[in-house]
Amino acid sequence: MIGRTEAIGTGDTTNDVDLWDVIAAGLERDGDFAVQEHFAAGRAVYTWEEGTPAGLAIKRYPDGRRELVRHHRDGDEVIQC
Repeated sequence: MIGRTEAIGTGDTTNDVDLWDVIAAGLERDGDFAVQEHFAAGRAVYTWEEGTPAGLAIKRYPDGRRELVRHHRDGDEVIQC
C-alpha cells in the first residue's frame, strides 16, 4: 500500500514511521558491532553524528571513505565527498 511503512519487527503499520528512525534505532541498539559486520561483508553503512545536517546521512565505506549524502529512491545524492 502506498504511503505505509511497517515498523520492523513490530507488525505495526502506520503512516508516521520513518525508515531512517528505524535504522538509527538499530545502530544505537547494536552499536559498532553491526557496522563492523557490514564492513566485513563489503557493504557501506549510513550513520549520523552530532552536527550532521537534517535530511542527510554519512555513508561510510569499508575502505574508510566517507560521503555526506541525501538518500533518494533512485540512489544517493552525494553532497560532499
